[in-house]
This record gives sequence, structure tokens and C-alpha cells, in this order.
Amino acid sequence: MTILWDFDPEAHHTYRYALGESPEVMSHGPSILKAAENGVGHRMVVIGADIDIESACQLAERLRVERPEVGVLLLRHRLDVNVMSLALRSGIREVVQVDDQTALAEAARRSEALTAQLVREGDEGEGSGGSRQGKVITVFSAKGGVGKTTVSTNVAAHLAASGARTLLVDLDLMFGDVAISLQLIPSGTVSDLVSMRGHLDRAGLESVVATHEDTGLDVIAPSSDPGEAERVPADVILELLRTARSHYAYVVVDTPPSFTEHVLTALDVSDLTLLVATLDIPAVKNLRLAINTLDTLGASAESRVVVLNRAGVKVGLDSDEVETALKQPISASIPNDLGVPKATNRGYPIVVQDPRNPAAVAIRELADREVRTRFGELIQESPRRGLGRRRSKV
Repeated sequence: MTILWDFDPEAHHTYRYALGESPEVMSHGPSILKAAENGVGHRMVVIGADIDIESACQLAERLRVERPEVGVLLLRHRLDVNVMSLALRSGIREVVQVDDQTALAEAARRSEALTAQLVREGDEGEGSGGSRQGKVITVFSAKGGVGKTTVSTNVAAHLAASGARTLLVDLDLMFGDVAISLQLIPSGTVSDLVSMRGHLDRAGLESVVATHEDTGLDVIAPSSDPGEAERVPADVILELLRTARSHYAYVVVDTPPSFTEHVLTALDVSDLTLLVATLDIPAVKNLRLAINTLDTLGASAESRVVVLNRAGVKVGLDSDEVETALKQPISASIPNDLGVPKATNRGYPIVVQDPRNPAAVAIRELADREVRTRFGELIQESPRRGLGRRRSKV
């Protein structure tokens, strides 16, 4: 089915013969985007000549990332080089003069042929035995200092060391610690992706990825300048995560302790959310509020698990009381151990530095049970389990 973006509700009569069907006329960009994203039968969007070029390009950029098989054609009253350049850079397949019905019919046929090829290749990819889309795991807590980066880094390191192509994204764009925790010096950052907005691909990812050699874990870090955070739009993060999951088995996202626009974007596309708590009242209270917020936003309760970090510390609060306060069971407990900060200070995840450490064992069990097994990975025991291996980038 074809969607026609036009302010005239009767516009479908004008183009029905060129398009070979009577298109569904819609007048609002957000509604068109939602319909194209959710409707599996939509193969093409034709943008009318009176829709401004900026809005047209924004729609095309979103569809290019989220539904690349949906073709976008643009109608204009007159063709000029500037408009065509903007259109093609945003992912619009062709620009056609509004009164040239023959040219529109030919452009529509070419777009349909390309869409059919993309769909066919996608079906073949799904049937080849491997999943085309990796899984996004977001690690979050509404309070700082609970060990989100420790959990993110070690879970991601274990997934990578187990042989899965894994990317760790540091989404704390102001004060992220992932790179320094792994003693990495990235040559590119999240901020560099802004210039690739709308056309981020595998090569673009490779240009900003740093690799932890002992585990093969790939990392994308934020800029060292906190001021750069404001210059990264949320749609760049959306494009980053959607592109990354096409090239990685797992994408682990470390977050700041607040519901920023970037965090909400990550949570929206996540397959699993790890909620980190510790045995202190402020952390539990804030996490309870965070869970309430996730419920209000319609997030799936089945796709999130609570992780109790630094468990076993005698502070007058136990795990049963935490579960009662959160109204959600604790799925994994990571014991408090001084070996964890020692490993971090050396630039190694504890699962690599000391795989027999109780905290390392608990983190591996968390990753194996709540991530690998959950998503259908067959786990094989190995005497070197948890130790690093080198792998190539993306």
C-alpha cells in the first residue's frame, strides 16, 4: 500500500493511475511515520509538492533507519539541484516533477522493484539460521554511585569474551566512565556521529569504535567535553542503536542516573533493561520511582530485571526489604568485593582480571541467565570461560 502525504484529501484521484492504486492520503508527518513503521503492508510514501523540503527530509531520514524497505518519492513543482541534493542525502529515492505522471509511474515501479529486493534479501537472511537483529540491553538506575558502569562493563565484557560480537555504548554523554574504566583512548566519540546523521552505516560505526583487546569488546565513548552532550540529538542515538544492532549480537548501553532524552530513546528500543539497586534507602526509593515511570511509559515489565549490587553488606537493609519496596523480585545479586574496584583501577573487568572472584561469578551468571539464555543462546561450559579473546571489529 502507498501513502500519499498531501494536504488535499482528494489528492489520491490525481495520482491513482500513475501509482497503480489509490493511495492512502494523510496530512500529518508523525501519523505517516507511525503508519509506515507499524503497517507491514506499506511499501512506499509519496510526498506531495506542497510539503516543505525540511519536513520531507526528516521523514525520509527516519524511514531510512527504521524501515529501509519503504521507498520515499518526492514531488516538486519544479526541479532544482539544491532540492534534489537534499532529498537524495536524506534517503529519498527519487524526485519527480508533480505534473509528470509518466515519470512518477516509472519512479514508482523502480521503487517497488528495489523494495521487493530488500524484502527478499531480508527474508533470506532470516532463514539462514542467524538473527538479523542483535539485542539491546540498557543498564539503568535513577541514582548515581550504585555501580551501573561496573555492571555494564563486566556484562558486556563477558558477552564479548564468550564469543558474541558485542558493543558497549556509554550514553552518559557528560560524565561517562566506560573508556577510563577499560583504559581505552578512543579515536572517535558519540559526538562524531552527528555529522553522519541520517546515513550512519557500518563504516561510520567502525570510525568511532575502540576495542578492548583482552576481551574483543567494542566501545563507543562520549566526548571528553561535557558541553558536547547538548549537541547530540536523540535521533542520532536512535540511529546509532538501530544500526549497531544490525552488526552486533549484543549492544549494551550504560546510562546516566536520569531519564534524559537519550536514555528514553535507548529504553524505547531495548530488548532488556537491567535495573541496578544497592542496599540503601535513596537508591531503592529512586529505583521505585523509575519503575513507576517505566510503567507509565508502557514499558514491558517482562523485559526488565532488578540487579542488586554490593549485596551482603550489613547496613540494616536486606534483599527481602528491597524486593518489598520495589514490588519486583531481585533477579541477580552481586556480592560486595574489594576486587572489583581494584580490577577497574587496573583497566580490566573483574570477569577477566579474576574470573573466580565471587562478584565475577555472579556477573557471569547474570549475563548467562538473563541475557544469553533469555535470547536463545546455547551456553557451553569451558575451562577458560570468562577469559578474553581477540576478535575483529564490527
